[in-house]
Amino acid sequence: MAAPPLQASAPNPLRRPIVRMFLVAVLCTLSYFLGSYSTHRGTYSGASSSSSSSSSSLLQDHPPNCFQPNFTTHNRFSPPLHFEPHHTLTLPREPQQNLQLFSFCAKKFTDYCPCQDPLRERQFSGERRLRKERHCPGSSERLRCLVPRPAGYRRPFPWPKSRDYAWFKNVPFPRLTESKKSQNWIRLQGDQFVFPGGGTSFPKGVKGYVDEIKQIVPLKFGNIRTVLDTGCGVASFGASLMDYNILTMSIAPRDSHEAQVQFALERGLPAMLGVLSNYRLPFPSRAFDMAHCSRCLVPWTGDDGLYLMEIDRILRPGGYWVLSGPPINWRVNYKGWERPGKDLENEQTSLEDLARRLCWKKIAERRSIAVWRKPTNHVHCIQKLKAWKSPQFCSTLDSDAGWYTKMDPCISPLPQVKDVHDISGGALEKWPKRLNAAPPRISSQTMDGITVRTFNEDNQLWRRRISYYGIILKSLTNGKYRNVMDMNAGFGGFAAALAKYPVWVINVIPFDAKNNTLGIVYERGLIGTYMNWCEAFSTYPRTYDLIHANGVFSMYMEKCDIVDILLEMYRILRPDGAVIIRDHVDILVKVKGITDRMRWNAKILHSEKGPFHSEKVLLVDNSE
Repeated sequence: MAAPPLQASAPNPLRRPIVRMFLVAVLCTLSYFLGSYSTHRGTYSGASSSSSSSSSSLLQDHPPNCFQPNFTTHNRFSPPLHFEPHHTLTLPREPQQNLQLFSFCAKKFTDYCPCQDPLRERQFSGERRLRKERHCPGSSERLRCLVPRPAGYRRPFPWPKSRDYAWFKNVPFPRLTESKKSQNWIRLQGDQFVFPGGGTSFPKGVKGYVDEIKQIVPLKFGNIRTVLDTGCGVASFGASLMDYNILTMSIAPRDSHEAQVQFALERGLPAMLGVLSNYRLPFPSRAFDMAHCSRCLVPWTGDDGLYLMEIDRILRPGGYWVLSGPPINWRVNYKGWERPGKDLENEQTSLEDLARRLCWKKIAERRSIAVWRKPTNHVHCIQKLKAWKSPQFCSTLDSDAGWYTKMDPCISPLPQVKDVHDISGGALEKWPKRLNAAPPRISSQTMDGITVRTFNEDNQLWRRRISYYGIILKSLTNGKYRNVMDMNAGFGGFAAALAKYPVWVINVIPFDAKNNTLGIVYERGLIGTYMNWCEAFSTYPRTYDLIHANGVFSMYMEKCDIVDILLEMYRILRPDGAVIIRDHVDILVKVKGITDRMRWNAKILHSEKGPFHSEKVLLVDNSE
């Protein structure tokens, strides 16, 4: 028989492009929903303590042509979810009994300040207050233990009550209540300290004192935002200026009057240990709108006027210097000061001459308060200095350098201007517009690679991140935190995004960061300091409620032992405080191994970028 004729084969529908595209779309959609479902069910299994490709493998395995879900967009349209089970990375935990927990330090270290240790101070000369400078322990001397809280420690009063009250057992030092009793600094009532607002130059109250200054300096109109108070006492002056939306950095050395700066921070006021001695203050040039000294015991006319030149460096063009106490109004007060009138007269004459040589203009002297103003540029000053032998302009030092930079008796030159009426470095907006306006250091295009566009993008980025932090750390938005530290602040975007909450932020710029942005921070109306995180910070234990560390451990991983950084964070964090650390997942796994040994309640979460990004967040919430 003849073979039956072959029938034509049916066309394969998969060869049609439109069908293939349809199937790919269906598969991508299914992948998206399955991935989303598994994420919400907490089945993220890509992270482990030993895998360096925990997140990169997810990125590689994800279909490149499929729609990758946007975390924030997806959250907006999803029903309410329990956040933590869905976005916490499941990491293998070492059994508690196998952890080598850090022990607690001896009780004598309860108020230990490593770089301002009274025992170490004695090794240095008292000349020019050298022993009050930072003298940090070497690597072999560092404590590897947890600084303990004092017996009976309680959570500080919430802001704004903390401005006027503190628990005695949190700062159990009654000496100030006796030594400053007549000046009304502080009183002890039962188990609480009360801060009535007195001071060395204003025993009847700081409000009346500030009212006098207000008649000379425009405190009310947003022109004055950042102030430096040297020899701050318990920071009652800075507390009073908060009524005018003025942010004061209060500094004082650790001296015979115990814990002045610690009292200030316990009250929820910006403060740090600092002294005018041999090194510049850890701030950039042109940082403060006003500087203040109320009988702060600084020898302004000594050492060729070195300390007043340092105030000149950090004062903004057109900024104000306010001085009360000796030698101002010496004719009335010399008997009360128990000093010869002739000595005080000579001291004031020298002070007036020095201010004139700095090209400052004295704008008022009323009772015990005198105010000078720095020029807005150095056009006329350059002409005057040609006729004077000293001081001269600094020729070599970077004016912004402020980390272990020795002071020289010279004037820090202001940026050049085109017209005699221009403001050196550029005019600033009034507060609060200043916060989000492009700072002159950026708009003038003097910083390589930093533009107005990058500044605005950074602002938007931190607004998104703060919104996300409010989800993972719900107490961020309810007023629990007051003293906040950003360990690697950049442009200050983190602090700017928190401005709507009742917090203040100290913006720390690592001294060797790629870009020195601390001047930008101050031009935004924020405050901060330089720092090397291989050393201890200039503050007392238990003085910050919230610490934020963005990329800090990546930066310091090869510079020093990160254990020491984490133990320092433990020292300065309040017992019920919180820590937010952003970094690569591999770094955070190492960090968490240490925080577990520190008894911190820590967990690693996805960042706002979602589960497919290598940047994660380690959250410590000790209130849980």
